[in-house]
Amino acid sequence: MTSPKIFGPKIFGIAGWKNSGKTGLAVRLVTELTRRGYRVSTVKHAHHDFDIDKVGADSFRHREAGAHEVTIVSGTRYAIMHELRGAPEPSFPEILARLAPCDIVLIEGYKREPIPKIEARRLEAANREPLAPTDPHIVAIASDHPVEDQGLRLFDLNDTMAIADFIEATTGLSRQPARQPD
Repeated sequence: MTSPKIFGPKIFGIAGWKNSGKTGLAVRLVTELTRRGYRVSTVKHAHHDFDIDKVGADSFRHREAGAHEVTIVSGTRYAIMHELRGAPEPSFPEILARLAPCDIVLIEGYKREPIPKIEARRLEAANREPLAPTDPHIVAIASDHPVEDQGLRLFDLNDTMAIADFIEATTGLSRQPARQPD
């Protein structure tokens, strides 16, 4: 299965319930894929109100005053916060279209999107109901405990190298010469 051609980069998802190990796996994969020379971007879906701004900060005050978008820029990074102000959550393709060019986008969450994904499972997960039986886009399972064979590729949740190899093969990524930092 290959990523849908929404735009240039390859897309691969990490799905699972709360506390299933999604974030830890995503972080390890970003580290490994970056080490392999890929430019990696990530998209994380939150199911709740979140804030990346500190109460009282200038940017917070701009947003609270009603700004549609607030951009914070420094010599190290920039961030753009977009207030929906009652508008619907942007679609998955709309979010992808806003990303800068990269080789692969790792998606954490967005369980229902039709993209190839690995299901993360941990014994400590809030919900241990498997996603794979009802999601034809799950192409592998990464778990910290034995899993009944479901006809999918199985990985140890902490075997980052093997999972990164699998993502390369599944998405058709091909290693490039090492990039110089931007």
